[in-house]
Amino acid sequence: MDLMADIGATNTRCALLDDKGREVAPEVFDNTDFNGVVGVLEVYLDHRRSSDRPTRAALAVAAPIRGDDVQMINIGWRFSQQELKKKLALKKLQVVNDFTAMAWALSQLKDADVAQVGAGKSVPRATMATLGPGSGLGVSALVPVADSWAVMTGEGGHVAMPAATREEHEVIALLQQRFDGHCSAERVLSGPGLVNLYVALAELAGRGKPTVTPEDVTNLARQGEPMARKTQAMFFAMLGSIAANLAVTTGAHGGVYIAGGIVPRLLEPLQKSEFRARFESKGRYRDYLAAIPTYVITAPTPAFRGLRHFLGYR
Repeated sequence: MDLMADIGATNTRCALLDDKGREVAPEVFDNTDFNGVVGVLEVYLDHRRSSDRPTRAALAVAAPIRGDDVQMINIGWRFSQQELKKKLALKKLQVVNDFTAMAWALSQLKDADVAQVGAGKSVPRATMATLGPGSGLGVSALVPVADSWAVMTGEGGHVAMPAATREEHEVIALLQQRFDGHCSAERVLSGPGLVNLYVALAELAGRGKPTVTPEDVTNLARQGEPMARKTQAMFFAMLGSIAANLAVTTGAHGGVYIAGGIVPRLLEPLQKSEFRARFESKGRYRDYLAAIPTYVITAPTPAFRGLRHFLGYR
């Protein structure tokens, strides 16, 4: 048996792969019930039979991976890869950024795994880029190299958020004051980002600083509350801006794929939003971007498809 885990700031998703590469025993955990990666993985393995104890594991973690020590950004979890390997009695442990795993999954997606937003047509064997608002904002790309592929791994969610309208400029200026002079894309394009946008727009409208959760904003928008709908509209437009920047930076003629825990649940309002118009709004490069398709990944646990790559399954 092999262990796969997609470890975000909010949830951890685990599954085993049997000796034929079939996924078994999927389970999802709320991270607030645990104090670290070791705890959640031990509980998952304790739920399994002793004969199913894995000897290899691949973990996708919402953190920059730069050595043995892994520090997660949006939750206070930290662990040593070597100590984790020893604790779980593994012969092999591969730890990668969560969007590195997501990028490796892109070439395996089928038509049924995605929903296209707008026009454009994917060019075969061309770069594919992905970004995903969740607890944070993951970004990566899959690039063709000879007869194989390579992944561009980085922390693109922390680029500075650009403004395309006067109101966006005012919102970003307010958030720059709040966050030490820097408003990253993640500060607005994430679950906490929805809250930041809602509160900033409320402040600019003279309504003080309301206390809301990301779920509150989404539910209020669904109910037609004007400030929440305005927040959601700005969120989608800004997502279009960042997706376009990612597309022109990477040359993503294979398409831009939106993942994460937020957008797949909001597919209908996304389709009706300014997302695609903003994506194509690039002046002289309008035609360049109009040809690039944008998709929402609707398949469950797509990162698992990428983790299979690190366990030797093709």
